[in-house]
Amino acid sequence: MRIKTVVHKEDWKKNSLIKGEKTFLQSWSWGEFQKKMGHKVWRLGIYEEEEFIGYGLIIKMPIINLPFWKENFLLCSHGPIVKEGSNEKEIIQKLLTELKKIGKEEKSSFIRLTPLWLNKSKNQKTFKQLKFRRAPLHLHPPQIMWQLDIQESLEGLLKKMRKTTRYLIKKGMKISDLKVFSDLKESSLKEFSKLYGATVQRHHFAPFSLLSLKNELAIFGEENEIKIFSVKLKDKVIASALIIFWQDIAFYHQGASSNLCSNKIPGSYLLQWGIIQEAKKRGCKKYNFWGIAPPNNPNHPWNGLSTFKKGFGGYEEKYIPAQDFILSFKYWPNFILEKCRKIKRKL
Repeated sequence: MRIKTVVHKEDWKKNSLIKGEKTFLQSWSWGEFQKKMGHKVWRLGIYEEEEFIGYGLIIKMPIINLPFWKENFLLCSHGPIVKEGSNEKEIIQKLLTELKKIGKEEKSSFIRLTPLWLNKSKNQKTFKQLKFRRAPLHLHPPQIMWQLDIQESLEGLLKKMRKTTRYLIKKGMKISDLKVFSDLKESSLKEFSKLYGATVQRHHFAPFSLLSLKNELAIFGEENEIKIFSVKLKDKVIASALIIFWQDIAFYHQGASSNLCSNKIPGSYLLQWGIIQEAKKRGCKKYNFWGIAPPNNPNHPWNGLSTFKKGFGGYEEKYIPAQDFILSFKYWPNFILEKCRKIKRKL
């Protein structure tokens, strides 16, 4: 088994078609976006003789970035991706050996993997045997995701929705002043950004900066992998979302809405229905609603949003917690900091 750096976009895209659970956080475009944000990245391919059996996009992330104190860690979000039937433990072990070398060169405090492996004791045991420990915080890749199979007809999808959700979609379609549209215009991003700020305050999550949203739109836009979807009430945008289309999946990556969205004016419901229709037109098989709250945390800030997402039908996928491999004693100040963030955000 060997690891080598993948330098060509077409090679990465071709290899990323291997079967297995994955998201756009392991796409070529996400790596380009991270570079645009000033982060160093490594695209590592894993091979058994000449057969490609896995890959991982690695990002050097800052923990603290002060003139007198700079700390970083290596992050593999929703990865590594492992070909079905391959020896997962051996692949992680081989990848870890390579990441230790990179970590030493970059003076990293730790390595964090957030693989899309189901939360089973067998998978947890694999990481424990390799001396990983559970991370104090999962960061932005969600540990629990809500997904919807959209391969059947629109009528079939409507029938499987919660009764209230189906009613509000149909009600929204009857309001002549309520319209859904999509584009990549800077004006639409500005409208999204306004709503996004208000939504952050309501739901208390860690926001993306306007610069990161602009860069994400620019990078993914080059590959026709992103769209801004908005719903207008007359001439006013009342709900908006950034949707990423990667391979055969649509991802509800960022969403925002105003207080005008309600059961009386169901703009958010109509917006999601418009996204689902576009995803089907693009040949997507799944719609990934991204993260939801854990069922045993009634105070979680995502509870209301999770109820909204579940109303469209679908199923939950729960993955093992983020895994940390310690490279330096400097890991521990960050451990304490993230523990405090988790408590403050009620996660």
